Amino acid sequence: MTQDLPYLAHYPVHLQNNIRQLIDTNKLGDWLRTRYPTLHKVANDNDLRDYAISLKNQYMKKTQPLSKVIYDSKIHIVNHALGLHSYVSRVQGGKLKSKNELRVSTLFKNTPDAFLNMIVVHELAHLKEKQHNKAFYQLCQHMLPDYHQIEFDVRVYLTELEHSGSVFKDTA
Repeated sequence: MTQDLPYLAHYPVHLQNNIRQLIDTNKLGDWLRTRYPTLHKVANDNDLRDYAISLKNQYMKKTQPLSKVIYDSKIHIVNHALGLHSYVSRVQGGKLKSKNELRVSTLFKNTPDAFLNMIVVHELAHLKEKQHNKAFYQLCQHMLPDYHQIEFDVRVYLTELEHSGSVFKDTA
């Protein structure tokens, strides 16, 4: 029965049942809005770049610089992607040039700061750890101690978004 909760399929059944009950009583959106009452103010690509670079400089000073940070409307959750990182290496004039790009789904333009923070932390962690392994999640938790809880809540948000069409209203 996890097909009705695809974003939560790997979580314990009792958690899935709790979420199902909130959906059935039409209270999941209220639960999310109570838990996360305010939205972030990172409104455009320049703000997102500053936000990501600030986090990177705080936790990952020695990693390669970011060449591009944008909100991307082409990222679809159907592909199970909320953000993307890309690393491109090119030989240019006898030198090896590399670029790191970070893209965040526009789905996160009107969400709580914790959700945007989790996505950016996740993508920044990929600068150092390419795979979703133990070291990757340790790095995520170093940057965001309650990473796993927020990741779960983002999955709950995606579930509610799929069921109701909207969760957080744009207050800007």
